[in-house]
Amino acid sequence: MAIIDELRTPLYFAAGTADLAVRQARKVPALIEQIAAEAPGRIEAVRKTDPKAVQEKVQERVQATVAEVVGAVGGLDTDLKKLGETAQDLALRGVGVAAEYAVKAREKYEEVAARGEETVRAWRGETTAPATEITVVVEPEPEASAAEPAPAADPEPVAEAEAEAAPKPAARKPSTRKAPAKKAAAAKADVTAE
Repeated sequence: MAIIDELRTPLYFAAGTADLAVRQARKVPALIEQIAAEAPGRIEAVRKTDPKAVQEKVQERVQATVAEVVGAVGGLDTDLKKLGETAQDLALRGVGVAAEYAVKAREKYEEVAARGEETVRAWRGETTAPATEITVVVEPEPEASAAEPAPAADPEPVAEAEAEAAPKPAARKPSTRKAPAKKAAAAKADVTAE
């Protein structure tokens, strides 16, 4: 059974991914309308921008970056032992971060697979809520005998005595089989029609 579950999970993941893609695709028209509404203002802002001002900002940024790099190179610690420890520390941190991302990726994978399983059930028309068991007990009606005694002046004691003396129908054990609601309703309708 575990092999079947291992084969189903990627399929459920694919179904969940497809469901998420469809939901995101439904948002695209609204995004296109938003971009179309904002585009004229942005294009106009680009047209009004002075190319010389942009060039000066880029030059300032490049000079600041070069100054940072040169300053960092000049202040490097030349102690090789310390550099080795730092490299080892960074490597261990990298392994820890990679393990953390692997755990998060597995959790997301299982989330999407669960969503895909729900989507597949919805496509099949199955309910996600657990089915409730419906038990229908049909008791036969007591047959009226032709030789019934005439009722006495006080009918209650006679009726009680007859009820005690009459054979009681055996109570049926509730079925352990789960019946879908439609079949149970149809069975109940058939019993009432008879």
